[in-house]
Amino acid sequence: MREVAEAGALKLWIRSARAEGRRIGLVPTMGYLHDGHLALVDEARRRADAVVMSVFVNPLQFGPSEDFERYPRDLDRDRRLAGERGVDLLFVPSLAAMYPPGTDTRVVPGPASQQWEGAARPGHFAGVLTVVAKLFHLVEPDVACFGQKDIQQVTLVRHMIRDLDMPVQVAVVPTVREPDGLALSSRNLYLDPSDRRDALALSRGLRQASLAWAAGERRGPALEACIERELGGTRAVRVDYIAAIDPEHLERVAEAPAGTILAVAARVGRTRLIDNLILE
Repeated sequence: MREVAEAGALKLWIRSARAEGRRIGLVPTMGYLHDGHLALVDEARRRADAVVMSVFVNPLQFGPSEDFERYPRDLDRDRRLAGERGVDLLFVPSLAAMYPPGTDTRVVPGPASQQWEGAARPGHFAGVLTVVAKLFHLVEPDVACFGQKDIQQVTLVRHMIRDLDMPVQVAVVPTVREPDGLALSSRNLYLDPSDRRDALALSRGLRQASLAWAAGERRGPALEACIERELGGTRAVRVDYIAAIDPEHLERVAEAPAGTILAVAARVGRTRLIDNLILE
């Protein structure tokens, strides 16, 4: 695995890979890798000949009171895991390399960004789309791999690709979970043992709603109520939102056909977690 920190060196490597006829896969991350990230590498490897992983904690997607400064970082560990999994090029830009002084252009997302995570974290998705657009421009990938856990982010990236005519295919990889059902997240590091047990209410609630749907329940509010009952029984969980939403516009649905997304966000102790499930 090769590692570069500057855009110029990245471009040279990409140009060389293209000259060899290689198809490029991109895995954008903020580092502190876990098995969810490594599953993205596996998918990129299946779909491309060369895999580029970026590790960059993007300040634009953090609000003033969020955890940018304490977000977990361990670049040596990331290097080891990425290399062992088959990443060809690790791109580890500095803040100045990604956002040189005077940089003020932002990618503004559309209406699908205004609810759910967008309402809870104002400005978050403008930061996400800006950094993803820059990475697409730098890497020029054929395919970019994202995790289903950040389903609203994936939807908005798809909208950006469509609306700005970007020649990139998106591959969405199902959420990777711990054996007990907890969705993998770098922020799980913040959970103490008690919070860790309480956090399981999110996946339990989604599972109960999925079982209700499989048994024939199609009313969106009734499916949301299944999740709410599970979370309401856990004192330490403070719900931000529970929603049954359509996969294109992310609007709440009255009836839930196959493809409907069940999404939940909650604070467990001091840690904010998200999870979702696609009904199918």
